[in-house]
Amino acid sequence: MGSELDLGLTGRHVVHALAPGFCDAASVYLLQRWLLEEQARMAADPPQIEARRLALRIGSDAAEDWEHLLPVGEVLVFPRETPYARALATGQTQLLDGVDEHTVERLRKTGPEHSGVDALLRTASFLIVPLRLRGTAVGFIACTRGPDREPFTRGEAVAVESLGARAGVALDNARRYERERRTALAIRRSLLPDTGQAFEGCRVAHGYRPAGQDNVIGGDWYDVLPRAGRRLGMIVGDAMGHGPESAVAMIQLRTAVRTLASLDIDPCELLHRLDSVAGDTPGAPFATCMYAEWDADLHTCTFVGAGHPPPLVRGPDGPAAPVSLATPGLPLGLGTGRYEPTVLRLSEPALLLLYSDGLVESRTHDIDQGITRLAHALDAGAGEVPDTGEPDGLPSLCRRLLAGSGCDDVTDDRTLLLAELIPGGAG
Repeated sequence: MGSELDLGLTGRHVVHALAPGFCDAASVYLLQRWLLEEQARMAADPPQIEARRLALRIGSDAAEDWEHLLPVGEVLVFPRETPYARALATGQTQLLDGVDEHTVERLRKTGPEHSGVDALLRTASFLIVPLRLRGTAVGFIACTRGPDREPFTRGEAVAVESLGARAGVALDNARRYERERRTALAIRRSLLPDTGQAFEGCRVAHGYRPAGQDNVIGGDWYDVLPRAGRRLGMIVGDAMGHGPESAVAMIQLRTAVRTLASLDIDPCELLHRLDSVAGDTPGAPFATCMYAEWDADLHTCTFVGAGHPPPLVRGPDGPAAPVSLATPGLPLGLGTGRYEPTVLRLSEPALLLLYSDGLVESRTHDIDQGITRLAHALDAGAGEVPDTGEPDGLPSLCRRLLAGSGCDDVTDDRTLLLAELIPGGAG
């Protein structure tokens, strides 16, 4: 219990510790307000409580056998006179000779002809233990025994109270983690463009894999920026690190690029101004990025880099190769004020891949080997997805490239932005 920061799993650990060895049936309920609010103190004598069924185990049956009758995740309302509300209001364990009338009525309505419900209604001993955390009621554990077993004793109730004290801490840790994870995911979804976008003369998709299983947002960032005419800006950047400071720096840099892209300035001037912004942004100095601007009418793609790995370009027949940049440029925030463009003319449709260094660096290979390996993977993937004009063509290729990036190094985020450039055509 508490080995994983997962509410549902922690609840299942609790009920599996109780049933069927200690009791015939066990369930865990958490107050809905506590799940939804950071600080949700209950009134001294509330008219009712709303609690969500977190976990259930009846006998040795799997919980899903009861899913249609007593579904996990269901929110129930318990009036003031029920033992559940009394347990939470008083903080005292409730030890009863049978199931209360409110529960009897609810179970009869739920499964009037279900044999298992009849067995629950024949409960001869009923135990309700409040879950309290730092003096606040957050839920309860309910245990039942049938007539063929000895009733619960006060000593057994104390043992469940001890289990409940441990469970409360584990559940709170899981709840806090899940709240933070949902917050981070919401931030990431709000910041990143939709995949599979289509523009005039260009189709774009992207992929992202965070460093490790527990990180959902870090310093990598990317964006697609429509510009005047039929130009389209694309950028992939990397603010060093994975913590909240890197995430904040990433957000500020991405916002600055969006603002700058709305101005009618050339790519070098855009990066020059972004360099100035980075110098005044905590956590942003030494951030890197690669900016590409596609002009479907002129059939040109202009690249400006700031200490970032070179993009890959693949023509209709391949092979994919890194773009030979006029200069790799220095990272952002150093105030160099000098960025040089590299202009590539494309007369036929081509695939453009921008990526972060996490995709090509590892403990076992240097960056040049990683770039070569990524180019080969792009060639192989493009061959397996021949018609990238299909709605899922580019996103599918992104997934293949991420899946083929290996798992020998999980210390850095992996980000890529893949574009199909169509000279003079409509996306």
